[in-house]
Amino acid sequence: MAKTTISDIAKALGITPSTVSRALAGNSRVSEATRMMIERKASEMGYERNLLASSLRKGFTDTVGMIVPRINRQFFSNVISGAEAILNPAGFNLIICQSHERREDERRAIATLIRNQVAGMLVSHSLESTSSESLREVVDQGVVLVQFDRIFDDLESSTVVNDNFSGAYEATKHLIEAGYHRIGHLGGDDQSNVYIERRRGYIKALTDAGMAVDEDIIFGDSITRDKGFYNMAKALDKGCDALYCAGDYAALGVMEYARHNHIDIPGQFGVVGTANENFAELLVPSLTTLEQNATEIGQRAAQAFLDMRFNGVVSNIVVSMKLIVRDSASRQHK
Repeated sequence: MAKTTISDIAKALGITPSTVSRALAGNSRVSEATRMMIERKASEMGYERNLLASSLRKGFTDTVGMIVPRINRQFFSNVISGAEAILNPAGFNLIICQSHERREDERRAIATLIRNQVAGMLVSHSLESTSSESLREVVDQGVVLVQFDRIFDDLESSTVVNDNFSGAYEATKHLIEAGYHRIGHLGGDDQSNVYIERRRGYIKALTDAGMAVDEDIIFGDSITRDKGFYNMAKALDKGCDALYCAGDYAALGVMEYARHNHIDIPGQFGVVGTANENFAELLVPSLTTLEQNATEIGQRAAQAFLDMRFNGVVSNIVVSMKLIVRDSASRQHK
């Protein structure tokens, strides 16, 4: 069977092909009533848009690229879900690339997406990427760029980040108010905006409470399960009775060390994590942690892309974090 064409739809409705074409392209010159009538008829007749031809005319595809460090992390999978919920109804498809935390993989993904003429990119850069060099190519090529979670400040792009400072402040304050006296910090890469802000929030909470800030109990590059396990031993040696962890996997390692060494949590030692990973509620004791609202970040990043693409509006969005109080830091001050 021959494919239905724009001319076929126009003939069936008794209107011009140009009106049908404009309506199906979302042109504002066509009234809402006329557009809906044309879209209904196109659907009835089985019309399928020639996306390649449309893309060539517009100079970009109806595709948005997203680059994430790891797709198997709950945070990033929820960001993807949130972004699709906004982009798909707007007529855009999302293609996902992983950097695996490697700079070269990220560069290859950026180059591939540019070659495929994506309309925009939503990017959380890898930990190996210490400068905006690769992402600058995106801006230079005229591709709409939205950075989320991990960002560089020296780029012309929209950004969507958590309020990592306030979240870390509340997490540390919770440990202080629960009666812990020597609170350490398992942080991340000291060149990443995310972990810099979490460290700042931790330090500010201690300072506001009149507690000393001791660099010896601040452990960088400690967001993995193994590093959490290893640095828990060091924290205990330095007299810590609690840790604020910049990631839930580090907190998991801390709690495993405590279990293997018969250390009571929260009675002897308090733990607060970050991210509210799926396992956090299932641990015994359950893990007090910060909710990052990943789905909202994905939605806001997608909307920021649409705002830049169609209205030229650049946004810098900060999403609040929420402390989920469970059992791992419930010791009360006596």
